[in-house]
Amino acid sequence: MNPWGQINAARLINTFIELIQIDSPPFGEQEIAMRLSRHLLSLGLSVETQNYGSSFNLIGRMRGAMRGVEPIILSSHMDTVESTKGLRYIRQDGIIKTDGRTILGADDKSGIAEILEALHVLKEQGLPHGDIEVVFTSAEERGLVGAKNLNFHDLKGRTALVFDSSGSIGRVVLAAPTHDNYVMRVIGRAAHAGIEPQRGTSAIKAAAKIIAAVPDGRIDSYTTANIGTIHGGTATNIVPKEVVMEGEVRSHDADTLERTIKDIFDTALAIAKKNQVKLQIDRHRQYHGFHISEDDEFVRLIADVCREQRITPELIVYGGGSDANIFNSNGIKSFAISSGMQMPHTTDEFILEEDLCSAARLLLGIIRAVASGTIEN
Repeated sequence: MNPWGQINAARLINTFIELIQIDSPPFGEQEIAMRLSRHLLSLGLSVETQNYGSSFNLIGRMRGAMRGVEPIILSSHMDTVESTKGLRYIRQDGIIKTDGRTILGADDKSGIAEILEALHVLKEQGLPHGDIEVVFTSAEERGLVGAKNLNFHDLKGRTALVFDSSGSIGRVVLAAPTHDNYVMRVIGRAAHAGIEPQRGTSAIKAAAKIIAAVPDGRIDSYTTANIGTIHGGTATNIVPKEVVMEGEVRSHDADTLERTIKDIFDTALAIAKKNQVKLQIDRHRQYHGFHISEDDEFVRLIADVCREQRITPELIVYGGGSDANIFNSNGIKSFAISSGMQMPHTTDEFILEEDLCSAARLLLGIIRAVASGTIEN
């Protein structure tokens, strides 16, 4: 039997179940980090934390016996999009899900469990490999905060596999968009709504006109825009003085993103002037996009390993962001790879036990291919 394929399914599933029962919302990763530190230390990795203002990232390093092999980075994030306190999981017909009262947290504890299982197999089978760096980030679900605060100078690897994508095993994200957020603050004039409303200027009415007029939804094949939150006003008997709107634009094309942002802001400013309100705009870059060619050597390596394991490689352009965006922005070629999670960020989230195992086998196959420089047929 090929030792590179000897996944311990029971151990992997138990690890996953152990992790999902630890509540770890963004900036609340202390307990899971301690548990992961113990796992990594037991496997012979050195472990350190990289602290930043609100939280920390966990870094593990496994020395490889093979010299001259490029180090590889394996990464997932420790936080879940919301609290899983009170989680009750259900295992049924090869599926792991919750009772519907909480999310499952497979985003991204499936990725963590798969990385840990691959490390277990490497150690217990004594398999040859190069150096491996494990990066478990924090607060990914709050804008990739942990990754943005990584000390990239401490990482030797120039290629990263980020197990943090949904869908079938074999899905690899080769391109993700640049993402800008903005806040528009509409400032009108307050007045008593029942006595002298004519003295007021409604910020809500002006904001409604702006929302109706600016580009929204699918702009083109590579660009989207959305106003996601709006809040303002203080009482029904006051002409509302202020409204705050929060929106975003994402695009795989830098010029289109700039044109869309300009169109939104120019339209909003013109409407504000016409309606005699002030408009304050604040723009913030969430992350830069990336694009990796299908002809890239490492992409071909991943695709070959997929086919070797009878997995159909799915190389996609994606509309969302992940820690892979931050790695790529810092000179580390990075791919977001499916961990098998399905319907993340909802209480219907689930994962197939077989997908957990397939993802771990795929990871081992990639590590073997990197170490050997060839794909065994």
